[in-house]
Amino acid sequence: MAQLSPHAFVAKWRSVTVKERSGYQEHFIDLCHLVGHPTPLEDDPVGTRYAFEAGAGKQQGGQGWADVWKRGFFAWEYKGKHANLDRAYQQLLQYRESLQNPPLLVVSDMATIQIHTNFTNTVKQMTVLTLDDLLTPDGLQRLRDLFWHPDAFRATQTTELVTQQAAREFAQLATLQRRYGHDPQRTAHFLIRLLFCLFAEDSGLLPNQVFAKLIKATRSRAPLFTEQLGQLFAAMNCGGFFAMEDIPHFDGRLFDNAEVLPLDSESMAILQRVSELDWSSIEPSILGTLFERSLDPAKRSQLGAHYTSCDDILLIIEPVLMAPLRRRWAAVAQQARDLAVQRDAARGNQAKRLQNELQGLLQGFADEIAATRVLDPACGSGNFLFVALKQMLDLEKEVISLAQDLAAGGFFPRVSPEQLYGIEINEYAHELAQVTVWIGYIQWLRDNGFGQPAEPILKPLDTIQRMDAILAYDETGQPVEPAWPAADVIVGNPPFLGGNKVRKELGDVQIEAIFKLYEGRVPAFADLVCYWFERARALIEQDKFQRAGLLATQGIRGGVNRKVLERIKDSGDIFMAWSDRKWYQEGAAVQVSMIGFDDGKETERSLDGMKVSAINADLTSSVNLTTIKHLRENHGICFMGPSAKAPFDIDAGTAVHMLSAPLNPNRRPNTDVIRPVASAIDLVQRHRGKWTIDFGLLSEDEAALYEAPFEYVRTHVYPVRSQNRRAAYAAKWWQYAEARPGMRTALAGQARYIATPGVAKHRLFVWVQPEVLCNQGTLVFARSDDYFFGVVHSRVHELWARRTGTQLREAESGFRYTPTTCFETFPLPWPPGQEPEGDAHVEAIARAARRLVELRDNWLNPEGASEAELKQRTLTNLYNQRPTWLANAHRTLDEAVLAAYGWPVDLSDEAILARLLALNLERASDQSDG
Repeated sequence: MAQLSPHAFVAKWRSVTVKERSGYQEHFIDLCHLVGHPTPLEDDPVGTRYAFEAGAGKQQGGQGWADVWKRGFFAWEYKGKHANLDRAYQQLLQYRESLQNPPLLVVSDMATIQIHTNFTNTVKQMTVLTLDDLLTPDGLQRLRDLFWHPDAFRATQTTELVTQQAAREFAQLATLQRRYGHDPQRTAHFLIRLLFCLFAEDSGLLPNQVFAKLIKATRSRAPLFTEQLGQLFAAMNCGGFFAMEDIPHFDGRLFDNAEVLPLDSESMAILQRVSELDWSSIEPSILGTLFERSLDPAKRSQLGAHYTSCDDILLIIEPVLMAPLRRRWAAVAQQARDLAVQRDAARGNQAKRLQNELQGLLQGFADEIAATRVLDPACGSGNFLFVALKQMLDLEKEVISLAQDLAAGGFFPRVSPEQLYGIEINEYAHELAQVTVWIGYIQWLRDNGFGQPAEPILKPLDTIQRMDAILAYDETGQPVEPAWPAADVIVGNPPFLGGNKVRKELGDVQIEAIFKLYEGRVPAFADLVCYWFERARALIEQDKFQRAGLLATQGIRGGVNRKVLERIKDSGDIFMAWSDRKWYQEGAAVQVSMIGFDDGKETERSLDGMKVSAINADLTSSVNLTTIKHLRENHGICFMGPSAKAPFDIDAGTAVHMLSAPLNPNRRPNTDVIRPVASAIDLVQRHRGKWTIDFGLLSEDEAALYEAPFEYVRTHVYPVRSQNRRAAYAAKWWQYAEARPGMRTALAGQARYIATPGVAKHRLFVWVQPEVLCNQGTLVFARSDDYFFGVVHSRVHELWARRTGTQLREAESGFRYTPTTCFETFPLPWPPGQEPEGDAHVEAIARAARRLVELRDNWLNPEGASEAELKQRTLTNLYNQRPTWLANAHRTLDEAVLAAYGWPVDLSDEAILARLLALNLERASDQSDG
């Protein structure tokens, strides 16, 4: 391999003035000799990974995508001496995907080499090497790195880190503004203007670093900065001159006036710091979220918390918005290639006709993408909308690139922010959404070689509206559904608010209006997100939208929430779902479900990333338990424990004092109304020795006869319950709010009863003595026989309960067991009360259940154990460890229960569920026939 010294190289090329085509290959070969790197022909004779004129064979006319290309290293474009290298760089940006996105994009006029980084998720950097630089050790090393070590050019700072740092600085700026009493919304509007000025300057929209120079020149003269900044804002509003610079016309209502809020020296110092960041590299998919947190005082605590990544948002955008477009594009692209082959083989008018047909086909599909409208009806600060815009722009670029490859002409991207529609009620987020979308769009044009938008650069995005998405009022004051902007696809992340919190958060008036408006469609006290699902479903059913993809808490799969998914299945279908994924909402990790649905036209379905034939309303794809029926035979057995809604519980000392009191005026002891109380934690850990005052269903006069307990309740409970907005709770203040009379009747006379926690990781059942009151966190069963205990504690019942219950947060946090869904649908081996007396299977289950309880009790309370040791011996810890003896005892029980059903012991979970479903439907049919 020939070697060339730096001085010889510089001496040769300093005097060369040939045009690009005449000299670029020799220039590049000399560079190879200078750094000791093989030439393209030496290293890759077939030119598949390192070549001159990369891609020339794929285009009519022979013009390649790049003058030189080395896979995984660089794409290189040459221009003649003193030519505009920016144009060469723009050309590489347009072709980079065709060149497999090399990490470096290089342009050169043979006197200067510009090296632009093209790494993903890092701040973009440019390195310039002149001929003189190549005479220095550092300059020569940079050139060697270009050929041998492209990662040496990778910036250490990611775009996320730059965006986070910028948001933190702006949070301080916002705090200072509020300290001086400025209106929060005016402050936010002003700071968003500053944000955009910083971005515009580093993106080349504001010329010659005019904003940074203004900050530097007036750093210690804040009033002068304020005065000059107002003049800059005025110029940006309509276009004009400022500081001898020609300022483009921005408009977009962002610069609708020249108002500047006063800044102090501390604020000026912050501006000085932020002006030194590379604002051209901020990440739009997280920009709005982070800046909303920095500007909105209510969300300031979330600033350092996690945010939703672009990859997570794509889990909705890709299947819901892009999949149909990509399928259509695959067909169009193949048709275009076939037309190009026919055109190249034709002559004369036929060739011209085929060329026109080819151009019309590709431009027509680009128009289809540009006509696709996307609505986010809870758009926040615009991250979903930006990601949707970027995906459509990327797809249109594929169309433009193919048109150029096939010599079918080129065109400027037609996709624009005006295709995006949004609804947002928060004033900070509403304005940020518009700016986020525009910044992302401008950034995409620049990064893909399409320059900048025509003036005015910012256009008003009236498509993003500030309003309530689920409730409006007509002229008579009656609640109505607000009109959503017309679009093709709905995507988004509606607010997460549990059904038990909606009244407290929204207030009585608003929630009652919502209940009235959606009555019969969304169950009262369903999670708030369900209303967005129902609205989207109804609009798809009315042919006003084609598809929707929304997030919800994973609790949408069960309970009252699932009603909205069942309605979606009735009027259309679910074609995509993630049943349970981690997501960052308001800075906190939550478990979510993602659901894509339409009117039933979509034929491809995926669940949790896997292709499936169908998706059920509970977001499963196998046994469809959403079709189960309630069984009358199971009614009157399982109950939720009583709910106090006030401080009825007392400590052991108070209880002992009341229990030792003399008989009351009614000649009855306080043991009638002072009872041990158990919550869910008492069932699975060790009983905490809590007591409660329980007057059951006694009248006020009857309760008053128990003197000390009644006076305690009057003193401690009455002040709380008398203020309860529910009249029934306030009226019977001495009773538990939900006293559960049905449960009390069913438990009367039972020597013991069964209880299980309402929410638990392990579905555990325990025996409880009749004097103990299990409260609202528990479920109780009015049965005292070992056979029944064994069936409900078996794998068969646990599988059913897990699929029919509602998971809380992540799976490790457990699931909620409810009487209606988990038990009243469960088909026992025989209907309750119809177990054959003396049956061997019944006795085998009872025997296995007794043995399980005996072994557990022995482990929980071993002889000679210290108090510290006993504290660690809980059912939760036992089932977390699941020792072999416990697994064996459960296996014996499971086998006995399966035998009672007449089923094999080696059935899979899905097979058991399928058989239970069939038995449920059979029993339900029998009871309806009866």
